[in-house]
Amino acid sequence: MTAPWLHIVGIGEDGLDGLTPATRAVVEAAEVILGGDRHHLLSDRITAERIAWPSPFDAMIDTIRRLSGRRAVVLVTGDPLWFSVGARIGRAIDPSEIVYHPQLSAFQLAAARMGWSLADAETLTVHGRPVEQMIAFIQPDARLLILTTGADTPGRIASFLTDRGYGQSRMSVLAAMGGSAEQRFDGTAESWAHEVPAFNTLAVECVAAPDAALIPRVPGLDDALFRSDGTMTKQEVRAATVAKLMPMRGALLWDIGTGSGSVAIEWMRAARYARAIGIEPRADRRAMAAENALALGAPRLELVEGEAPAALDGLPPPDAVFIGGGLSAEVFAVCWQALRPLGRLVANAVTLESEADLLALHKAHGGQLSKISVHRAEPVGRLTGWRPFMPVTQWSLVKR
Repeated sequence: MTAPWLHIVGIGEDGLDGLTPATRAVVEAAEVILGGDRHHLLSDRITAERIAWPSPFDAMIDTIRRLSGRRAVVLVTGDPLWFSVGARIGRAIDPSEIVYHPQLSAFQLAAARMGWSLADAETLTVHGRPVEQMIAFIQPDARLLILTTGADTPGRIASFLTDRGYGQSRMSVLAAMGGSAEQRFDGTAESWAHEVPAFNTLAVECVAAPDAALIPRVPGLDDALFRSDGTMTKQEVRAATVAKLMPMRGALLWDIGTGSGSVAIEWMRAARYARAIGIEPRADRRAMAAENALALGAPRLELVEGEAPAALDGLPPPDAVFIGGGLSAEVFAVCWQALRPLGRLVANAVTLESEADLLALHKAHGGQLSKISVHRAEPVGRLTGWRPFMPVTQWSLVKR
């Protein structure tokens, strides 16, 4: 095991004065310090070789590796392992070679300013990521702490809230927390007009109007929330389908015949950092899926043109596969081979022909077979009656 040579130090707006004596001694003894302009300004009393963040980001790892054998310090903001580059460095360099020195994070400082319990708030980052991903967390009475990506981010989030019936949500932008220039800006989403510093943390207390959109993270969103050409997996069947797919943190779904993207989007919303690749031959449906993904907080949905099995070639191995259209023995074989251990496969069939294929596969490979029949109450003249949807045969199994 290599002895630690790299120190990753969290630093706040109070600079060196906010570090513990031991951590400050590490920084003062450094031969070389790597960080952003702000970090170098906060530690400018120390004479050491200075290196700015390289670009692209991946070049940073090579730059750091070349420092091995020297007294090297990387300066980051707050806690190096909480939405910070420390985790990325730790995945590329053996953690036994690194010593982490955490500082109070922006989340902890923001929670203290707001008087919120961190355990009762969602902590998110949209820094360097699509801002739309926060939409998945808009719910009545939710408290959100968000690391933003620039001065215009609070305004964009205010628009997301207002458009969904959460215009009365209380927003606070906190900047330079812990320093002499600390600032705070308060307002509501529907009237937000503050000009704020580019480096900030946003606190949101969601307040729902009576007609606000209800978009929980459990599967089974209202069909009306999706743009569709009518071929979408319906709400009740979608809820059962996603439940069988078992979304998990960081897991990858292949959604074959993605259509409007409803299953893939619900999968991504249901678990933190869940990913999905939608395979769809029609350009109009891919466009609908992309629009739905942005509107519902799953902007990282990846869409691939083509049909299975050819379009599956070269895709990363999935943790789950949903076959909503185009089921065949060949498609199943390719998916089953690619599926990771403990992976889940779910296939839905509506037509007699696709049901026959599904029944044959079930006979050969086992799994669970279900028939899902949904009726919704609808007006029949002046009265009300049950309107049936086409029944769905569902096959699900786990790779063990």
